Amino acid sequence: MVRSMTGFGRANSEEGSSRNFIIEIKSVNHRFLDLNVKLPRTMISLEERVRKLLNENLNRGKVDVFINYKNYEKADCQAKLNANLAGSYLKCLMEIQSRYELKNDISVSLLSRFPEVIYLEEKEENFDEIWQEILPLLESSIKNLKSMREIEGEKLKRDILSKCDIIKIHLDKIEEKSPKVVEDYRNKLEDRIKELTQNMNFDENRLNMEVAIFADKASIDEEVTRLNSHINQVRDTLELNEPIGRKLDFLVQEMNREANTIASKSSDIDITNLVLNIKNEIEKIREQVQNIE
Repeated sequence: MVRSMTGFGRANSEEGSSRNFIIEIKSVNHRFLDLNVKLPRTMISLEERVRKLLNENLNRGKVDVFINYKNYEKADCQAKLNANLAGSYLKCLMEIQSRYELKNDISVSLLSRFPEVIYLEEKEENFDEIWQEILPLLESSIKNLKSMREIEGEKLKRDILSKCDIIKIHLDKIEEKSPKVVEDYRNKLEDRIKELTQNMNFDENRLNMEVAIFADKASIDEEVTRLNSHINQVRDTLELNEPIGRKLDFLVQEMNREANTIASKSSDIDITNLVLNIKNEIEKIREQVQNIE
């Protein structure tokens, strides 16, 4: 199964729950697995568990995880009086009243409005309990993400296979034309020699030797065979049920290497143009492979 590295997954708690979680996961292509987990401050201790679950399910990609959390249980917060601070504020107010002989209008409402005199104290969360609530939501988000990755991966697979077919057509034409290159070279060389010697006798063995040297230098049989092999390997790799992005990336590099070698050996304009078409398709495959897990 070919999987893209681009995807999105989302899950949230059912309405009416005392705790409400919204989990979103998005991913794009990356050479390795790069996790970025954003949790509420009160849930930081769960980050390692979240990372572990993602590592077990994903292999490559830049992955951003967003977990939003609201607690509707009012009992989890209590108002508290900071008596020491309130006493300090009161002492200062009374000193102001005494020093400047002002009317004493100190009241409870006035004192309570000073910062931190009354504060909210949150009860410590039960993180094991929270984990049990978000675990199925995380699993659902990851499942949705992987499902989208598989859909995108199937599109990439079809596109790569179609480009492999185009490369194979061009390569068959090169393979068909390649033997004629040596024969054309022999005929041109012979015509040129005859022209220069004005039909005088010339050494046929020397001509055959020159043609043999050219044939050896211009031979692309090995490169064509290896390029055909790489095409078949790409097709086989696309059928594997495992992460294949790195393997495909290597195969594409090797395909490009063989195409370059064929181009460097070619003295025939038609073969050169066919190689350029092949390299164009290989580059398109390389771009697609960059997004495969």
